[in-house]
Amino acid sequence: MTKHSGQQIVAKLREADVELGKGLTVPQMCKKIGVSGQTYYRWRQKYGADERTLVERIKAMASNLGN
Repeated sequence: MTKHSGQQIVAKLREADVELGKGLTVPQMCKKIGVSGQTYYRWRQKYGADERTLVERIKAMASNLGN
């Protein structure tokens, strides 16, 4: 099972974007948001970099769980 909910993943990816925008390196940003580099890249690959797509995918997964 996953340690983070869909909403938490979205929040962490948003936070990651902010930190990277401030000039942090990926390893520094990962340490700050509390995930490994592997987890960060896996989330980016799985959910995509586009925030709209990310939110839509998480909503779709949540609705599929309700069925």
